[in-house]
Amino acid sequence: MALPDTYDQATFTLPDAWDFKGRPAIRSATGGWNSAAMILGVEACERLTSLGIALNLLTYLTETMHFGRVASANTVSNVFGTSFMLSLLGGFIADTYLGRYLTITIFTIIQATGVTILTISAAFPTLRPPKCAAASPDCVPASATQIVVLYLALYVMALGIGGLKSSVSGLGSDQFDDADKEERHQMTKFFSWFFFFISIGSLGATTILIYIEDDLGWPWGYGICACAIVIGLAVFLSGTKRYRFKKLVGSPLTQIAAVFVAAWRNRRAELPEDSSMLFDGGEYEKKKQKLPRTKQFCFLDKAAIKDPNISSETTMLNKWCISTLTDVEEVKLLIRMLPIWTTTIMFWTVYVQMSTFCVSQATTMNRHFGKSFNIPPASLNVFVVGSNLLTVPVYDWIVVPTARKLLKNPQGLTPLQRIGVGLLLSVFSMVAAALTEIKRLHVVRSHGLTNNPTTMVPLSVFWLIPQFFLVGSGQAFIYSGHLDFSLRECPKGMKAMSTGLFLSTMALGFFVSSVLVSIVEKMTGDSKPWLSDNLNQGKLYSFYWLLAILSMLNFFLFLVCAKWYVYKEKRIFDDQGIEL
Repeated sequence: MALPDTYDQATFTLPDAWDFKGRPAIRSATGGWNSAAMILGVEACERLTSLGIALNLLTYLTETMHFGRVASANTVSNVFGTSFMLSLLGGFIADTYLGRYLTITIFTIIQATGVTILTISAAFPTLRPPKCAAASPDCVPASATQIVVLYLALYVMALGIGGLKSSVSGLGSDQFDDADKEERHQMTKFFSWFFFFISIGSLGATTILIYIEDDLGWPWGYGICACAIVIGLAVFLSGTKRYRFKKLVGSPLTQIAAVFVAAWRNRRAELPEDSSMLFDGGEYEKKKQKLPRTKQFCFLDKAAIKDPNISSETTMLNKWCISTLTDVEEVKLLIRMLPIWTTTIMFWTVYVQMSTFCVSQATTMNRHFGKSFNIPPASLNVFVVGSNLLTVPVYDWIVVPTARKLLKNPQGLTPLQRIGVGLLLSVFSMVAAALTEIKRLHVVRSHGLTNNPTTMVPLSVFWLIPQFFLVGSGQAFIYSGHLDFSLRECPKGMKAMSTGLFLSTMALGFFVSSVLVSIVEKMTGDSKPWLSDNLNQGKLYSFYWLLAILSMLNFFLFLVCAKWYVYKEKRIFDDQGIEL
């Protein structure tokens, strides 16, 4: 945006942003770091709350609700997989109906409601089964009513998480004017701080909250989670007068559907070779980034075939009959990105093991630190967070300068290269997990503990650190690389949906884990189960080897997809005859 030669900074307004009263937003009175900080606050509280429940949920389900280990692992995967999948719904609602501010407010309240129900469920004895008798291995299972209340709490919370996460980063970026050089630079820093606050919330969840849940009781831990998300909502609402709001632009899902419908309507028409014969949209097209016509998926180009009997004005009112060439190319962009998105799902399948079976391993091992402190099993995830925080500066200070010299790339590793590194680290993490489990079972057998699942295995829990650390480092590469790829490569008008698709890969990873667990449990049976409620009698290492093999095959598939993919910027420059 070109600024006038002279203007009053105090009254200068932005052309595409409004304040909370619907007036043009004044640059000096709205947006910037003051309002972004409020948004970062609610994100930190959300992360603290959701991870404070997610990381220790398997322990709660097995020890308090008397679920089996396999059922508990699947419940954790399904609940939080659903939460990420619902981010697509949240993004659609935000873009089409409510806007990001109202979406965050409403879904934060929903999440707080779910966590409150969970707290009540943990606090009232009638809503959970009685404790197992010390002398008897038999436990009273949870009743139907208790299970209904539990699932109501978990899935209401999942709905809140999905709606909230879809809009937080978008509203935060709205606080900076992309047309202003200084604010554009601040926006880049915002995403770095966004990841930092996520990590801070994760750190609090993996240390303080899990310790409180294990030592003071579940009602205290879940109660603090409920208070945290309410505090986050209060902080968020306190910044209302300073926020910048953007007008609703409609859902990109409509554009995608319209392109396919228009292409189908014109399926019998002959496709012209000359791009000038296709509908360019006139003034409408100028509002978007012009993309060169590509030969891939050329059947979609039929959506832009002009009808000489329809005027341009009428055409723009009926996108279901004809789409602009840029609209068609934007849909093609998303189709090209799908294989990359798909190959990241396997990483999140590995990642979910850190809060399910890896926690189960930790519960059987020696967790003493010093003379009196006993490490909560789920707190091993602190090494995931720690490796996140360590990998980011190591990447910026060491990897980027080295890559600039060796690869001649000013940004260091490209987004696809970062994704590849993350996928490879996930393979190594499962190899480490399998080897550690083999070591643990060797100690179990040597001490005659095969039939004693409640007896501590005399092997330090710190043997599990490598698998947690490798997954954490992989997450840092995957998260930054995939988010960068999603936001850089997607069309400008589809960033919300692109972020939703990025989050949905996490959801699908959780669901794939649940499906794999069910398949393995069914195929290995009861005689020689890989996944047994008594880990000392199971073959968990075989499940880890399976994940390692699948991850390696997925990595090779990713290499094929990455080699096939051409960056959007390169396509544009090639079309203009500019060398990168």
